[in-house]
Amino acid sequence: MDNRAGESKTANRLAREKSPYLLQHADNPVDWLPWGEEAFAKARMENKPIFLSIGYSTCHWCHVMAHESFENADVAAIMNREFVNIKVDRE
Repeated sequence: MDNRAGESKTANRLAREKSPYLLQHADNPVDWLPWGEEAFAKARMENKPIFLSIGYSTCHWCHVMAHESFENADVAAIMNREFVNIKVDRE
């Protein structure tokens, strides 16, 4: 299920953030939004549940999850279709 070969990376909305942790996920194929009213309004408008991912820069398992799931185009396509995805820096 590794569908990363030949992908072009496009920044998601985390590219506008200042947090180093959130910026680490700015080129994930997951359409991440930061915590805030934009994300909540999108969830209401699209009638989708929120997928909430909370982590921090030095968390080993956060990096594993990112590599095994959030960087995978197939997983991201499902997440983007079924959820409004919010990424939070716990620090």
